[in-house]
Amino acid sequence: MTRYLDYSSPVHVAADGSGDFTAVSDALASIPAEYKGEVTFCIHKGTYKERLTVVRPHVTFVGESWDETVICFGLYARMMMEDGEKRGTFRSYSCLVDAHDITFRNLTIANTAGKGPDVGQALAVYADGDRLMFDHCRFLGGQDTLFTGPLPPKEIEKNGFVGPKQFAPRINGRHYYRDCYIEGDIDFIFGSATAYFENCHIFSKDIGQPVNGYVTAASTPAGQAYGYVMKDCHFSGNCPPGTVYLGRPWREFAKTVLLNCYMDRHIHPDGWHDWNKTNARETCFFAEYHSWGPGAQGISRPSWIHELSDDELKFYDRAAVLSGSDCWTPWTD
Repeated sequence: MTRYLDYSSPVHVAADGSGDFTAVSDALASIPAEYKGEVTFCIHKGTYKERLTVVRPHVTFVGESWDETVICFGLYARMMMEDGEKRGTFRSYSCLVDAHDITFRNLTIANTAGKGPDVGQALAVYADGDRLMFDHCRFLGGQDTLFTGPLPPKEIEKNGFVGPKQFAPRINGRHYYRDCYIEGDIDFIFGSATAYFENCHIFSKDIGQPVNGYVTAASTPAGQAYGYVMKDCHFSGNCPPGTVYLGRPWREFAKTVLLNCYMDRHIHPDGWHDWNKTNARETCFFAEYHSWGPGAQGISRPSWIHELSDDELKFYDRAAVLSGSDCWTPWTD
């Protein structure tokens, strides 16, 4: 029987069968090709064990509960594919966003594969688009939890970029993460996008190593004004003191700026690592302004790390980073 839905009104997804659909993917696939308006999916409490791919713009996903509305899958980089090749990083995602003007609110997206040392890279979210907003969401995973595309221009290892966007044009997108919880272990926030994280809780998981991880691994392209800006964020974890770095450069022009961020004792006194790329010390830009908390007391940052002045702050204002020529202001939603 053909179902007729009014996509100008919210469409309901409920795992218990009480909505219009029981799977988020089915709801997304149901949108008629000729319908060009905005679509909102209200996702009721439940665990949705499915792999979500979003290629249609102007879609909003609203969960009923940020910790009880869960989209999850468990693929990982070291899995063997049918062709005998390993899956790799960029085919391991639980959710791929490959479109512009997408919003997620009040839900969890998880990769349940396990710890980075055990399974390798395992993306919860592969986000590649412009004007993407994640509001009050949880991102759960181990290594490489959140990838903020696009990919860098070139791979270092052969077939390192095998996946849905391997040969796609590299287009810088703007992402806004507000009031989110992001957890992982190794390089668990990484990529090339211009991304603003505001009032987010960033949790590093103990993997029993002398170095338990690196929170960020930006790959900002040369000449791009912004990489990651994190404002009023809270860095915590269950790792021993001094075993986690704030970031390292995946590519030489990486940019990560922290503003008024709290740091617990798990943060290493150096804060940042050069990934043994001594030339990156001259080309990347890692900076802090008024870091605080037990992990920021008595810090001894390397000489190549910048301490921002009051006058430099306006350059990292939310509107300056995200608005662009189209005056995008998602914080007014």
